[in-house]
Amino acid sequence: MSVLPAILDRVAARPRIAAMALGALAATGFQPLGLWPLGLLAMGGFYLLFRAAANWQEAARLGWFFGFAHFTLANSWIAKAFTYQADMPAVLGWVAVPLISLYLAFFPALAAGVAVRLFGQRKGWALVLGFAGVWILSEWLRGWLLTGFPWDPFGIVLLGGFEQPGLARLAPWLGTYALSGLAVLIACSVILLLERRHVVPLGFMLGAVVAVMIMPAGPGREGTMPFTLVQPDIRQEVLNRPSYYDTNFRQAAALSLPRDPNQKRIVFWPESGTMEYLEDGYPQYVYASANVLGDAALTRLRIARTIGPESVLLTGSADLEIANRRVYAARNSVTALDGKGAIVGSYDKAHLVPFGEYLPLRWLLEPLGATRMVPGTLDFLPGPGPRTLDLGEWGRPGVQVCYEIIFSGHVVDQADRPDYIFNPSNDGWYGSFGPPQHLAQARLRAIEEGLPVLRSTTTGISAVVDARGVVRQHAAMQVAQRIDGLIPPAHAPTLFARLGNWLALGWAVLLLVAALVTLRRGSRA
Repeated sequence: MSVLPAILDRVAARPRIAAMALGALAATGFQPLGLWPLGLLAMGGFYLLFRAAANWQEAARLGWFFGFAHFTLANSWIAKAFTYQADMPAVLGWVAVPLISLYLAFFPALAAGVAVRLFGQRKGWALVLGFAGVWILSEWLRGWLLTGFPWDPFGIVLLGGFEQPGLARLAPWLGTYALSGLAVLIACSVILLLERRHVVPLGFMLGAVVAVMIMPAGPGREGTMPFTLVQPDIRQEVLNRPSYYDTNFRQAAALSLPRDPNQKRIVFWPESGTMEYLEDGYPQYVYASANVLGDAALTRLRIARTIGPESVLLTGSADLEIANRRVYAARNSVTALDGKGAIVGSYDKAHLVPFGEYLPLRWLLEPLGATRMVPGTLDFLPGPGPRTLDLGEWGRPGVQVCYEIIFSGHVVDQADRPDYIFNPSNDGWYGSFGPPQHLAQARLRAIEEGLPVLRSTTTGISAVVDARGVVRQHAAMQVAQRIDGLIPPAHAPTLFARLGNWLALGWAVLLLVAALVTLRRGSRA
């Protein structure tokens, strides 16, 4: 028993170091580690730490140290991307991650500082409720400020294994940001109940959380539209090399051949599924420099012969913007091709990655040696936003390319609800930590919206996620594989699908009002 006071004394003497340790520990609740009890415990420890701060400014500083370590570990996969480009030294990746975390740490600092400023440091429910409410607002703010970076909201710790949605099954009634508030509320409540030795409520709460986290979802309903989802395992080292374009195409094609030429099906290829241009109308020198066949019509015909006459293909591609026979920009697109090689739909990625697909402040940063991660000198242009493609007999997919899937409330055209979401991606940049985290966020979008998500990636993890967030089928990382099946059916529009992030903000307001009421009553119960 004498060990605990000694530990607490050491923590009190070095609170900022303790905050960093707790921030890193909280990140272990994310995939691929998935140590959700440890993640919740670390958040509870952080509440205990900032509550003891001398004032709200010190609480905010502790939040910043917590956030800095938290995001540095959680986003460590970003450093891997620097090894796949030649214009900047790979070691810069290990500088870029903490630099990004310097900014992201502002949001936990905001949550802790504002919570203490509004609700004081009273050891009661007012601070717990208020902190959970402000945390929701801070994550929502992180999701759009400076184009937004909502990667790994804390609520992901409540997402269970592939067959267990966990407490994330509440996302249709909460939204992702309010799910994060729930995770914070649970973590801080455990600490408060422990302090007050309320054994029965604590045991009931912990038992309920564990039971829901490990509860299987059970068998889901089956769909009717056959599909083939392809993971060609095209490594990042060769993806952008023209000398490999034909080899890469053959890898994808070999996994896409129809097993019954008369079967109606939809085929999914990943982002960068074809590096050849599919649109007509470009100057001939463009095709000659990139297309193996030197002609877009021939390329489309080659794809049509691969998938068969009764299939439709959705593939990642690049489209160009040309004026006066000069290429001045590009678009990260998804193109739909039918079994005759005709283009029957397209989508342009709307939420582009800063420093990935375009260089912000190019006039300033380019002379300093900064460049984009994606090869080439052309900046990508954004599309207009979420869009549903009407493929007739083949259904109505909504498309979100790669990084777009992480933006809660911005993945579906609410005026034209799709049957499912197609999320082509290239996760080959992101090592072993990035792809599992990316899939986890795609699962949250499925649960929130009540829509299945189909992910086709170059190197994994590709997956078929039903509208409950259950991973029906998947292909592991760095494995060439095709997945065949029936697209899972959509659910009726969820409450979140109708209200979007207004729902999460409403929960934040409710928690803050409850905190204020509790504070005014002076309750410590």
